[in-house]
Formats: sequence, C-alpha cells, structure tokens
Amino acid sequence: MTPYFAEFFGTTLLILLGEGSVAATLLKNSKSENAGWFALVIAWGLAVTIAVYAVGSISGAHLNPAITLALFVSGDFPADQVAGYIIAQFAGAFTGAVLVWLHYLPHWSKTDSASKKLAVFCTSPAIRTVPGNLISEIIGTLVLVLAVLIIGANEFAAGLNPLIVGALIVSIGLSLGGTTGFAINPARDLAPRLAHAILPIPGKGSSDWAYSWIPVVGPIVGGILGAWLFKALFGH
Repeated sequence: MTPYFAEFFGTTLLILLGEGSVAATLLKNSKSENAGWFALVIAWGLAVTIAVYAVGSISGAHLNPAITLALFVSGDFPADQVAGYIIAQFAGAFTGAVLVWLHYLPHWSKTDSASKKLAVFCTSPAIRTVPGNLISEIIGTLVLVLAVLIIGANEFAAGLNPLIVGALIVSIGLSLGGTTGFAINPARDLAPRLAHAILPIPGKGSSDWAYSWIPVVGPIVGGILGAWLFKALFGH
C-alpha cells in the first residue's frame, strides 16, 4: 500500500464509520434513530481511532487536508507529497459518503427532513453567523493540530497513540462541536457535500453551498495556526 492509497483508504474508512453514525442517528426507521449527540461524538472518535490504526504506519494517517497543509507550512512535510495526499483524502471522503448512501439506501425515502439528509453528509451551524462559525472551525482545528502534535511528541505504550487521538476527537466534539458540528477537516465536509449534490437522494433539497467554504477555510487556517503554536510553545 502506497502512502497515497493509505490516505484514500483511511479517509474512506473514517467517513464510512463517522457519517454512518450520523445516518444511523438521523434517518427514519434506523434502529438507533435519535441516539443523540454523545453517541455521534463517540462514534466519530472511534472512527478516527480505527482509521489511524489502519494506515498510521504507512502514511502517518493525516486523513485531513488541514493537517497535511499545517505540517507542510511548518516544514514537517515534503512539498512534493502535499497534492497527492489531499487528492487522496478528498477521493476517500467522497467514496466513504457514497458507501454511507448505499448502506442506508432504503432509509432516504422514509426520511422527510431534507436538513437531516444533508446533515448525514456535511456540517451546518447551530446559529448561522459567518464570523462565529468561522471562528469555531478555526479554534476547533487549532486544538486538533496542536493536540495531535503534542500527542506525537510524547511516548506512549506501543499502539496507544490512535486511542489517544480518538479521545481527542471526542473531547473536541463534546467541548467545541456544538456550534458548527466540528468539521475540522475540509475533505470530511466538502467531498461528502459534493456527493450529496450528485447522488439521487429523494427529497434531498439544497446542498447549502453558501456555507460550504467555512468548513474548508476555517480548518486550514486553524490547522496552520495550531502547527505554528506548537513550534512556538514547544520548540519542535
């Protein structure tokens, strides 16, 4: 497995398990319908854990263009691999979203709410305000990248790092995710949003493209700030 395919595979797995939990919670007649925010946040944390275990030793398990760009800007990732990683991440996120659509195929027509169908694929704000939503995504991704780098600088028992990263996702989701749904990953939001626009989902409504730039720009800015802050604080 090449690093690029590893990023594709890991991101596919991440989105399948993460957005699968959203579908399970929101779509009509799912056995776990209305499981709630806590269940979603735990599921996303476990999805990240599994994906990092799967490909961490091959590609470093960025699974997120914000992490790839942050590491590049801070001088910790080679320029000639940036485009390949990001393309693989977007392709994986799109593939994972399509797999979620297939898995829950009978449930789309049973679900009346267009907003719930969209929420399976991508994020939306609890209160729509550009400055507030952008700040939320910047802060959330700053914490993500800063904490990932801090975790990487520590020595844990063999194989423990992915569990700690998964716990980090749970912490961000519970503490900072209530404002925008904590995309903190441009590929996780934009590629599935595109899948929502393309796929034949009955009664799906708008893909909310007016909001789509915030979960892209916010995480990129936040990730770069997180990497710079790590270097400033810890000198690595």
